[in-house]
Amino acid sequence: MKLSTIKEILPSLENVEFQLENGTFVPEHFHVTEVGQITKNFIDCGGVIRSEKVVNFQLWNADDFEHRLKPAKLLNIIKLSEDKLGIEDAEIEVEYQSGTIGKYDLDFNGKNFVLVNKTTACLAQDACGIPFEKEKKNLSELSAVKENSCKPGSGCC
Repeated sequence: MKLSTIKEILPSLENVEFQLENGTFVPEHFHVTEVGQITKNFIDCGGVIRSEKVVNFQLWNADDFEHRLKPAKLLNIIKLSEDKLGIEDAEIEVEYQSGTIGKYDLDFNGKNFVLVNKTTACLAQDACGIPFEKEKKNLSELSAVKENSCKPGSGCC
């Protein structure tokens, strides 16, 4: 989800709720402790120089169990970040700590923002020697008996 999308959604909500893909909710007393832009410059394993930019939201749970972040407050935090930091309309990456700091993509299911698990990938599979995935076939589509195959008891095997 891009920053512009969350800005369109927030005014229609009464509450800001984040949910993990497994259905678990981020505790409702969470804080958004950071909104910023992260630029990552790197070289992939094929030697190609790459650059990525994301808007970063960091969620944090404190012991103030009565805290509730309202949509208007989050919009104000976003606007302040845009004004002061010049952040761009990029994809949002959310940092949230469970066992360790996790990085998630962001989606919306019509009611809640969903933290979508991110995965790693090779960006240069052709240069890395990663074999392409083999074509999958259903066993039911394969012929059970081939013309040149041996039959039980024929003595050809």
